[in-house]
Amino acid sequence: MGLLDRVLDASIYYSFDASGFRRHARGFVPGELDLDLAERCYLVTGANSGLGFATAEALVDRGATVHLACRNPERGAAAVEHLSGRRGTPRLSLLDVSDLAAVEAFGASWSAPLDGLIHNAGVLPSARELVDGSERTLATHVLGPWLLTHLLRPALEACPRRARVIWVSSGGMYTARLSLDDVDWEARDYDGVRAYAQTKRMQVVLAELFAERWGAEGPAVHAMHPGWADTPGVRDALPSFHARLGGRLRSSAEGADTIVWLAIADRAARSTGALWFDREPRSPYLLPGKRADAATRAALWELCEARAGAPLRAS
Repeated sequence: MGLLDRVLDASIYYSFDASGFRRHARGFVPGELDLDLAERCYLVTGANSGLGFATAEALVDRGATVHLACRNPERGAAAVEHLSGRRGTPRLSLLDVSDLAAVEAFGASWSAPLDGLIHNAGVLPSARELVDGSERTLATHVLGPWLLTHLLRPALEACPRRARVIWVSSGGMYTARLSLDDVDWEARDYDGVRAYAQTKRMQVVLAELFAERWGAEGPAVHAMHPGWADTPGVRDALPSFHARLGGRLRSSAEGADTIVWLAIADRAARSTGALWFDREPRSPYLLPGKRADAATRAALWELCEARAGAPLRAS
């Protein structure tokens, strides 16, 4: 990487935006995504729009069977209909990942080998909401995916290739340190953007922790962030941010590129536990003060076990 590229990347603005994607794409290995996925099966949560839909579309277009896990049946059905008639097979799976009982039932019903589990479902509430006693972004981004990953591990291990688990984080997580203080926002005025950033930081740490526990022989577990992409979620939840950046935002397909690459490229199966951006591993920390200590990392896992681990203890 030349000096100019390093300067532009350090600016963040010219790295996370569409110009950053075009610049980084010049270094992509040609043909890495030119694969026939006819024998592969993927599950993508939050797949009815935005990055999730773009990911599902790319996988279906390459011949894969893709289960679009959506909480809204009408939007999910519309997404599946839009993808019908292509090389692969889109299938609708109704699932609200914030609902642990629904996640447990879904995991119990799954039987097919799974090449990839893509944790993309996301929320950014404007007001504090609880789901079974946990704040909604925590339930959606952390607790539900943590449980689903455990429940689908046998399906991932049944894959004839090295399966992958991909946590779709956000560049916003760089602003947050890993903190378990008041995770349900009981003692503070609710700030949806901060709650989002904190739980996205938790996702990056969970990817590292799963990778450590599963080891080099288990499914590969990675986190990624898409940069700044023009998605319905960004338009609805962050209208001023969307208006300010305007045409500089990446397309959904550009934002999803690294998700697809992690899901199918051979090179992505050779390591585990990294954070990726534009097909390259990146540091999870821009500032030393954001780095998580071992005790807090362990406490995050314990929090997930305490709140979402009951189905695992019962089995």
